[in-house]
Amino acid sequence: MITKEMIQRINELARKQKNEGLTPEEKREQTQLRQAYLQSIRGQLRQQLDRIRFVD
Repeated sequence: MITKEMIQRINELARKQKNEGLTPEEKREQTQLRQAYLQSIRGQLRQQLDRIRFVD
């Protein structure tokens, strides 16, 4: 599950990357956070789609 703190950290790293660049360690952290975020979004979408029932 993604938390507000994780989203804030993703945004901090994105701003830092834009302004001054990231260290290799920060790039790894950014990649991990983004992957966790995407997994969370995909999971939520799958749950929504699983609840859809077609009525004829």
